[in-house]
Amino acid sequence: MTTPEHRAETIAEIVADAREWVSFTDGEGDTWQFDLSFMLSNYECIYGNGCLGIDAEPAPEMAAGCCMHGAHFGDADDEADVLQHARRLTPAQWQHHTSDEARWFVDVESGVRATATIDGACRFLNRPDFEGGPGCALHTGAEEASERPLDWKPDVCWQVPLRLEEHIDDNEHRTWWLRSWERRDWGEGGTEMHWWCTEDDRAFVGNVATYLTMRDEIVEMVGDDAYTMLVQHIERVGASRFARHPASVPVELKETRR
Repeated sequence: MTTPEHRAETIAEIVADAREWVSFTDGEGDTWQFDLSFMLSNYECIYGNGCLGIDAEPAPEMAAGCCMHGAHFGDADDEADVLQHARRLTPAQWQHHTSDEARWFVDVESGVRATATIDGACRFLNRPDFEGGPGCALHTGAEEASERPLDWKPDVCWQVPLRLEEHIDDNEHRTWWLRSWERRDWGEGGTEMHWWCTEDDRAFVGNVATYLTMRDEIVEMVGDDAYTMLVQHIERVGASRFARHPASVPVELKETRR
């Protein structure tokens, strides 16, 4: 039987993991909801800096991050964009470079395409023994071309750890939620991951809030107007006012980049 003391401890644990959200309605009538606790956290990607990967066992030495299983394309346009940019990569930028484009992408199930894998990770992932250094070849190619990596990479690769969800109710009202990816979002596969970064304090080591470090990604996902509403609300109320992310520590609010 559950005792009052046990119930109190359970409630306290739930409250300790609480997130704070903010909601806006834009000029088109859509509602936008942002996970403020994550937007104001000091999360940062620790790829190549202690990331344990998402395989069944920790494998930081592979420097594979969340690229173990290839990237599923959101749609045909997503695949076409990556194909266009992959054609610009050179063997010096891409360890597994091949001119045979049929080997770049694969069918993973009916109607679903993804980047191919090789030796246990995405074909576009350069390994630690590569002369050009480890990491995503598409990311490297974009930086060396002085372009945005998010324009070169599959949508899921530049969006993670951000997750945008859409809901349309019975009255055709549209609501969007922007939050962090959680283990549960990967379905049954999420239970097989050894580690997932947004749920562990090892990835909350930055010194600038996420809504600033990931400004380009957020704007690309929600648009300028919704992002501006978020920033103005934070600046008006003050970052210290909001509940912190359960895996994070408070960060100093920096001046917004204009």
